Amino acid sequence: MKTLNTFRVLLFVGTTFLSLPSFSRTSSKANASNESEREKVEQTIIKVNDYWQSHNSYKTPSFWNWAAYHTGNMEAYKLFNNEIKTPAAKQKAKTWLDYSNAWADYNKWSGATEKNPSKWLYKQYGEDQQHVLFGDWQICFQTFMDLYNIAPAKKKIARAKEVMSYEADSKANDYWWWADALYMVMPTLTKMYKLTGDVKYLDKIYDNLQYSDSIMLDKETGLYFRDGRYVYPKHKANNGGKDFWARGDGWVLAGLAKVLQDMPKTYQHYDFFVKKYQRLAHAVAACQQPEGYWTRSMLDKDMAPGPETSGTAFFTYGLLWGINNGLLSETDYLPTVSKAWTYLSHSALQADGSVGYVQPIGDRAIPGQTINKSSQADFGVGAFLLAACEYYRWLAAKENPSKTVSIIISNPSTETRTQVVEVDAADVRKLLGIDENDPFVIKNAAGQELDTQLTYDGKLLIDASVLAGSTWTVYASK
Repeated sequence: MKTLNTFRVLLFVGTTFLSLPSFSRTSSKANASNESEREKVEQTIIKVNDYWQSHNSYKTPSFWNWAAYHTGNMEAYKLFNNEIKTPAAKQKAKTWLDYSNAWADYNKWSGATEKNPSKWLYKQYGEDQQHVLFGDWQICFQTFMDLYNIAPAKKKIARAKEVMSYEADSKANDYWWWADALYMVMPTLTKMYKLTGDVKYLDKIYDNLQYSDSIMLDKETGLYFRDGRYVYPKHKANNGGKDFWARGDGWVLAGLAKVLQDMPKTYQHYDFFVKKYQRLAHAVAACQQPEGYWTRSMLDKDMAPGPETSGTAFFTYGLLWGINNGLLSETDYLPTVSKAWTYLSHSALQADGSVGYVQPIGDRAIPGQTINKSSQADFGVGAFLLAACEYYRWLAAKENPSKTVSIIISNPSTETRTQVVEVDAADVRKLLGIDENDPFVIKNAAGQELDTQLTYDGKLLIDASVLAGSTWTVYASK
């Protein structure tokens, strides 16, 4: 026990149980139902990924659409190998890992291959080998770095380091002129930061995003136009309003989730990215259709009517990641992701394991374009896998609640006291079972996150107001 002025602070390990929309944690029958749902999602991931790999060769280029699939494949690998961890899951994960390793080897661990930096291009769309700085050739590096982290070998990251270091050191910031690039490259740069520890990669994300926002971000809604050609009022949806393309904004929301996953909270612009992500999430949730999907033109459901899976899956992943990591309110967003998952698992998913209703490669909602249950694409499967993995994690977290440390602040005096209480953050982390620099959050009994401070010497500061002879309890969790 520690005394600070008139307050006393007691820490102990406990578990906070929250009521859930569909089941109560105190019911064994409900727990069994949750476990059954989790196992169902596990089998869905196997069904979808096995179908894709058995019907599609790894011998494809390292360009964006194939590379986007591999980001989903690697997420499935991580879930099965590192989190589910049963012998069967680990064997399945190895098979999926081998597929991505074979693809990387086939492409010699490179995006576009031009060796002379003076010939590297990016200002226009390009599938040729000179477009080294064009983001669609850089998403592959995300998987290459993941594979390197599993089994390090210099060849796996040599080209990624050469290209991304060149870009990070350059003065230009107009690299990302289309919304898709924010998924293709932002997570590549945060992975480069984690690989090297060099903050220049985070700074480059921030700098490049200033340009992207200046040409594509709609300040009124927080949504992104696909690129400068589709900005309102120069371009309008059929209903005369703004035309936001679902997959385009899906790339952005998913990309921001991946950035925040790897960006340290101590980074100077971290709050900028959190606010951008939360605002976009709010705008996305507001235009979901009652059936659970998002239409290709997000605010004009009749322009290209009916479901579209890739945008819906990226949105589902992005929203679920926020719920799972404490950046989005479960109360506010769970209804949205529940409807979205119902669409993905019951309409988009076909009996044979294929994923349908994916709009083909494009850049906008196209009136008259027909998509159906046979409309498949690599990037659509990748997005589906991302969403399914994050949904599995949500179910697993509800079945196995995180350890919580209760911080009880008592006031033994005869007067109400308001002051800053100091707690050793190392003690909190030790009781939570987390590493020295891992983040944690402090919440009140209502589940609301509190504003606290961590000092340079490892002290947690909590503003407390406690009645005379009473106590106040707050809760620390991962």
